[in-house]
Amino acid sequence: MHGVRPINSTLSPALVSALRRVLRPFIKLMLAKGITFPYLSEVLKDIFVEVAEKEFRIGDKPSTDSHLSLLTGVHRKDIKRLRHCVRSDTEIIPQAVSLGARLVSLWTSDVRYLDENNQPKPLPRFAKQGGEISFEGLVASVSCDIRSRVVLDEWLRLGIAHFDGDKQVCLNTAAFIPAHGFDEKVYYFSHNLHDHAAAATSNLLGECQPFLERSVYYDELSAESVRILAERSEFLGMESLLTINKEAIELEKDDALKSGPRHRMTFGIYYFSEPIESETSTETKDNTHN
Repeated sequence: MHGVRPINSTLSPALVSALRRVLRPFIKLMLAKGITFPYLSEVLKDIFVEVAEKEFRIGDKPSTDSHLSLLTGVHRKDIKRLRHCVRSDTEIIPQAVSLGARLVSLWTSDVRYLDENNQPKPLPRFAKQGGEISFEGLVASVSCDIRSRVVLDEWLRLGIAHFDGDKQVCLNTAAFIPAHGFDEKVYYFSHNLHDHAAAATSNLLGECQPFLERSVYYDELSAESVRILAERSEFLGMESLLTINKEAIELEKDDALKSGPRHRMTFGIYYFSEPIESETSTETKDNTHN
């Protein structure tokens, strides 16, 4: 029998509560961007079938439509339709992100582009002014197929770079995070949240050696203390990211000479704060029932 299935009484109430909390920011984003429940429902059907088919096979045999329907609660006629859909697991990387990430990585790790404090130097715009140590030279060292003018115009639009008083190109941030450009920001939204969620899910399911996934939490702080901690977190977080970035670049150079399968990794830092609701009214209400 198909249709609406009853809620599984064996489900963990703590897990259901956690999923509701995790999903709220995504629902807010979807509502803000015009994604309705019917549309999301179709997307979820497809993902349920995709994950069940890939991750929950019985032995090495492909799952039957009936098995997938039982596992996911999706009707067999939808299972059949969705299994014939052509899916792509390829991550769509905007060109500005693909090239930009490599340029920023080089600018923040190569000693030629760093000042005495190991910070990215302001760069002359053209090679005729600074040779290799110029923005034009930086772009040419990574790609000969695109003009530095095109990259610079895009970076100015995305808020990644700016000109200083001497008309030199300055990096706004030591990590490639566009301040503007929705598609570019969506790429990092997808990449970072997927990997964070994948690490946390793997840890919860005990699938393998636990991934690093830790945080510090306090809820009795003043606004000024939160500001201080935000600034300190950004400073220490960027130090960590830059350190890992430099080491990864060197390891990748060595690994290029080795054979064997390749792996990818993500190391991220996040910070969040918000006001908490006063519990006075809640406590008063609770006391009236005592």
